[in-house]
Amino acid sequence: MEPRCPYAHVLDTRGTDLHTEAAHLRTHGPAVRVELPGRVLAWSVTRADVVKQLLTDSRLAKNARRHWPDWIDGRVGPDWPLASWVAVESMFTSDGQDHHRLRALTAPSFGPRRVEALRPRVRAITAALIDALRETAPGETVDLHTRLSYLLPTTLICDLFGVPEEQRPEIQRVVNGALATYSTPEEAKALIDDLFVAMALLVATKRATPGDDMTSELIATRDANGERLSEQELVSTLILMIGAGSETTVNLIDHAITLLLAHPGQLALIRAGEASWNDAIEEALRLEAPVMHLPLYFATEDIDLGEGVLIRTGEPVLFAFGSAGRDPELHPDRPGEFDLTRADKSHLAFGHGHHFCLGHLVARMEAEEALDALLGTFPDIELAIPAEELLPQESFIVNGLRTVPVRLTPASG
Repeated sequence: MEPRCPYAHVLDTRGTDLHTEAAHLRTHGPAVRVELPGRVLAWSVTRADVVKQLLTDSRLAKNARRHWPDWIDGRVGPDWPLASWVAVESMFTSDGQDHHRLRALTAPSFGPRRVEALRPRVRAITAALIDALRETAPGETVDLHTRLSYLLPTTLICDLFGVPEEQRPEIQRVVNGALATYSTPEEAKALIDDLFVAMALLVATKRATPGDDMTSELIATRDANGERLSEQELVSTLILMIGAGSETTVNLIDHAITLLLAHPGQLALIRAGEASWNDAIEEALRLEAPVMHLPLYFATEDIDLGEGVLIRTGEPVLFAFGSAGRDPELHPDRPGEFDLTRADKSHLAFGHGHHFCLGHLVARMEAEEALDALLGTFPDIELAIPAEELLPQESFIVNGLRTVPVRLTPASG
């Protein structure tokens, strides 16, 4: 009998304690059999070295339409809570030449020079949000998640893709809905339908009234040469770019702010010039990566990882990017502590290999501008509740916070 992992863990669909769950999985082997919503079985990979090894392994693929028998045969379909992560046809779910072709359409917009050229726009958005926060009464509690962390990335990405103001609430609703991992089949099917409807409406709008934006550029590519981008790929690319271009950055900003406020000694190092915003951002990415489990890869051949673990052809694999930074094998010195002076802050928060996140430079730049403006403007800012009482987003995919309540200035008198 060939080796199989007898252990199966039902993932907490509401992500109540992501790091404890990931640490638990890490002790059970190089990959662990887990149950996803809808009783779908997959392998969770939480160890940093195994994550890096497998993300460059040619025996893993992203295209469910070619490599996942349960999807191909219809045993898993559009009413599955995670369907929006596999049903799209974008660089996120493509391999080989298809992945290269689709990535090449957007990659130039996220190179170092193009990203740096965005800084004035990011700074202007941030300044407007900070100005609005200045109106807060002394001692009043405000939610930085809704007033800053969420608005900055979503405004920027919608601006870049030319999303009309009246379409933004619906697009943001369906993008946020894709992160929920506890939907009913009916809710999941409605969400994926709404996702495609919202993006198709954006495409129709920009076809009728093109502008100086990335959606119009993609449409021009599609209409001039359909061989480079199909209509389905166009809509799916918008789902990917507008969704991934905001949510992960929201979580990064939230966590960087809360970690610094919960560790005033570390913030003091930055104020004294002994550490930088970049140190804070990289340490936040290591300790609180914006994404925990990212669906899904599929084995194209049997993969024997040792320790009795055999991933069979066609089986799905879930990588715990948010686990790698806390792996004691990678960071043996206090892996669960926030320390800006840590020499090695390595992490896998933006992935690894061919599917490394295109927008990592934008995310880092937005976080830097947000931290500098917020903490420079409000030197007395403090969390309004203990950090351990902050509520996580209800998802095992993303590692985010529902709210970040703070007092910007002490109460007067």
